[in-house]
Amino acid sequence: MFPGGMNPTKMQGMMKKMGISQEQLPVRRVIFEMDDGNLVIEEPSVLRVKMQGQETYQVSGEAVLESEEELFSDDDVEMVMGQTGKSIDEVRAVLERVDGDLAEAILAIRG
Repeated sequence: MFPGGMNPTKMQGMMKKMGISQEQLPVRRVIFEMDDGNLVIEEPSVLRVKMQGQETYQVSGEAVLESEEELFSDDDVEMVMGQTGKSIDEVRAVLERVDGDLAEAILAIRG
């Protein structure tokens, strides 16, 4: 609703005079990557607002939390460490690179 019954066209004109512009963006999906998973908004309404040399984005829509699934467990890390003698950080990095494939990780480390 616009203040004082002002029509949207007049409001856009006033905003333009003040150096404020708005643009509706044709976005299909917005993903916020967070520590415990991704917040996903399908078919969002996204508005880009430019004002005083800065851009801001307004996102509207129904969000769903998609939790991250572990590609490997702590037991997997310990097993690869036992087979290779490498540190936990080295093993985790290789397991992430090979998408949790234990045999491939061992071969890559020994390689």
